[in-house]
Amino acid sequence: VQLQASGGGLVQAGGSLRLSCAASGSTRSISVMGWYRQAPGKQRELVARITSGGNTDYADSVKGRFTISRDNAKTTASLQMNSLQPEDSAVYYCNAVRLNRGYWGQGTLVTVSS
Repeated sequence: VQLQASGGGLVQAGGSLRLSCAASGSTRSISVMGWYRQAPGKQRELVARITSGGNTDYADSVKGRFTISRDNAKTTASLQMNSLQPEDSAVYYCNAVRLNRGYWGQGTLVTVSS
């Protein structure tokens, strides 16, 4: 499974960004797609994930602001990020789980200025 992430950038506090993650290769049986982030000096943390059945899970810090979705083919996961705050600044990584194996995309940098 190969994952291609896009959509990061610089935004002012209160603004919005949309991240996309496109999976290719052996995409059958991808059970979960999600986004993690890692800020400088901090551990990588889960932001949001969505199962093939449409169940979602969010970090408490982003609930009500971020929305994860998945296309019908279940090969693209998008993360709509609203009301961004400086503490959301991080490198965001796409993740997919297929047959109990995790795959990572390259990171995309999100910078929120105050």
